[in-house]
Amino acid sequence: MSLEIFVGEWAVEASFPGMPPTAARSVFEWTLGGTYLAQRTEIPIPEAPDSFSLVAARAENGRYTQHYFDSRGVSRVYAMTFDDRVWTLTRETGDFSPFHFAQRFTGTFTVDGNRIDGAWEKAMPGAEWEHDFGLTYTRLG
Repeated sequence: MSLEIFVGEWAVEASFPGMPPTAARSVFEWTLGGTYLAQRTEIPIPEAPDSFSLVAARAENGRYTQHYFDSRGVSRVYAMTFDDRVWTLTRETGDFSPFHFAQRFTGTFTVDGNRIDGAWEKAMPGAEWEHDFGLTYTRLG
């Protein structure tokens, strides 16, 4: 599936439990001649890091790999899928950073492609998945 729908600038609303919603900004753009889709996200609160991610533009068997880096110095690798509407990121094994919990994100594009409603979940070893925080992307311009 094409990742072109991601390209552009997005307003992001992060909904952390017990806190008012936080506004952030995310930009998706092609880099290295369209070989990779880069995502830069800036969020103005110290509890949440700014981040940079890269996804190879060609899916292997319908699956992608996202390499994630953030302002804390954390590096992670997520398995990614995208089926033209539903975007998933999953991390269930160790990678470049200590693996203390599993993570997964599911985001669904609206029919017009201008909004993504999603949420991150986490699971401690041996525990069930639980809501971590919500993310809503709204395309700008």
